[in-house]
Amino acid sequence: MPQQRFPKIEILSIAPHTISFILSETDTSMANTLRRIMIAEVPTLAIDLVEYSENSSVLNDEYIAHRLGLLPIRFTPEGSMRGGDCHQAFLPHRECVCYDRCARCSVEFELDVNFDKVNMTRPDQERDLPLTVTSRDLISNNILVTPAHFLSEEEQDESHDEGISIVKLGPGQHMKFKAIARMGISKEHAKWCPVAVATYRFWPIITINEEACSMLTLEQKQELVEACSDRILDLDEVTGNLVAVENAFELATFTEELKMAQEAMKKRPEDDDFVHVVQSTDRFVFSVESTGAMDAEDIVLSSLRVLKDRLNYLAAEVEKLKD
Repeated sequence: MPQQRFPKIEILSIAPHTISFILSETDTSMANTLRRIMIAEVPTLAIDLVEYSENSSVLNDEYIAHRLGLLPIRFTPEGSMRGGDCHQAFLPHRECVCYDRCARCSVEFELDVNFDKVNMTRPDQERDLPLTVTSRDLISNNILVTPAHFLSEEEQDESHDEGISIVKLGPGQHMKFKAIARMGISKEHAKWCPVAVATYRFWPIITINEEACSMLTLEQKQELVEACSDRILDLDEVTGNLVAVENAFELATFTEELKMAQEAMKKRPEDDDFVHVVQSTDRFVFSVESTGAMDAEDIVLSSLRVLKDRLNYLAAEVEKLKD
């Protein structure tokens, strides 16, 4: 019988749109499963259907519909300011019993922008410029669901637009449509993907052979420090010994140059390495960045929920086979 494991998570840093954490006491299969669920199986909302009433812009209907589908749609639970998991608030469209669409399986956005009407209210210095239609112009029929206009306040301060650009309108041009957002997962289409980045790295195990290093001169030790392009080593100012830097786990990716420098310093090829760097098989450093549809922390929690649901389903199916 396989040995039971008890995975642990240690948060390194957390912000609304990013999270970094360590997953330990498990193996690569669990780390990769968690990563793939975050990418492909966490449910989100995305625009899935667009009904045009007027489009006299330079872009055709299909092109604009594709841009709308890639807008991150944010569900904010009542009484919260976070972009949360929408799986309890909405049903997948195919599972809903309604004829076409309803508030239980979809959210309707309306957009109606006429360049000539809006241009009358613009400052004189902007009236000769094209009008940028952005995600701010989308009006939702659900107060809990809105487009994620910006990823962070810093991005908003640096932006020249009020939201995510959809199309530019000129004199005489008019854009009017209804857009229907539905819940789905990225396994069906990439527009439902909640993450821009979801990666993990193996935790580096850095072992310094103090006995072997004592035979090196200070110049040779400095050469080892400079040989590693990742700069995972440093010299102790007091003792002059080689030490691993505090954030070595973030930096250690390529150590072949360090290995080559050590081989050149050895008296015999079979001598032990001065510094030994290997990848841990049960400790992983995750980096997750949200598209804005959900907070990064909620993406991780939702992926764990999906994993738990899948395992419970598998256990139930196995029990049925036993019976």
